[in-house]
Amino acid sequence: MADYQAPLRDMRFVLNEVFDAPALWASLPKIAENVDPDTADAILEEAGKITGGVLAPLNREADEQGCKWNEGEVTSPEGFKEAYQTIVEGGWNGLGGNPEFGGMGMPKTLVAQFEEMMQGANMAFGLAPMLTAGACLALDAHGSQELKEKYLPNMYSGVWSGAMDLTEPHAGTDLGIIRTKAEPNDDGSFNVTGTKIFITWGEHDMAENIIHLVLAKLPDAPKGPKGISLFLVPKFMVNDDGSLGERN
Repeated sequence: MADYQAPLRDMRFVLNEVFDAPALWASLPKIAENVDPDTADAILEEAGKITGGVLAPLNREADEQGCKWNEGEVTSPEGFKEAYQTIVEGGWNGLGGNPEFGGMGMPKTLVAQFEEMMQGANMAFGLAPMLTAGACLALDAHGSQELKEKYLPNMYSGVWSGAMDLTEPHAGTDLGIIRTKAEPNDDGSFNVTGTKIFITWGEHDMAENIIHLVLAKLPDAPKGPKGISLFLVPKFMVNDDGSLGERN
């Protein structure tokens, strides 16, 4: 069994003595509304317990079992679904999320320490929440109000997870030559077609839905990186009332 003990003493030293993060937080009104030194310390303490006590022990068995592919669906290793539920129940997916849509609004200086613990304890598992957090950041920064209201609450809660679909078989680092296309529909949506590879946690059984952010090109897109657009593609379509529809 893997033995991971979060370096809380070192983390607190860096946070409080090196960067004096609490003073910075107090000077920023939006941050100060959500965090103070006691809250930050409690978050670090609980994060250490979860990463060391729940995530780290899964490493060996998960590595031996691996994920299983069956008829278009991936089954995660034993214990992963339960561990993910622990993350969901604790609200950890939304730790740094926008409070307007259900996130906790914690500063990145604190979120990064939780992320370090999670990756240090069990990177194979930790990549799932990490990809969700990245998708949430992109959606919150660049998505329409309608998309944010429709998707962010369930992604912050962890009921839905996120993934990023960038690489193609012929396009690794040179994303300017991707071939995935997005054809516009009359209702404002797009038909996205193409082949993507290396999609971290792009399919699994831990969340009810998986929200993919997919790089594609419009019909009139210029050549190269400037022609790339980003599209939200859910595993299951989401109805206007928030319920899940047919598989996409």
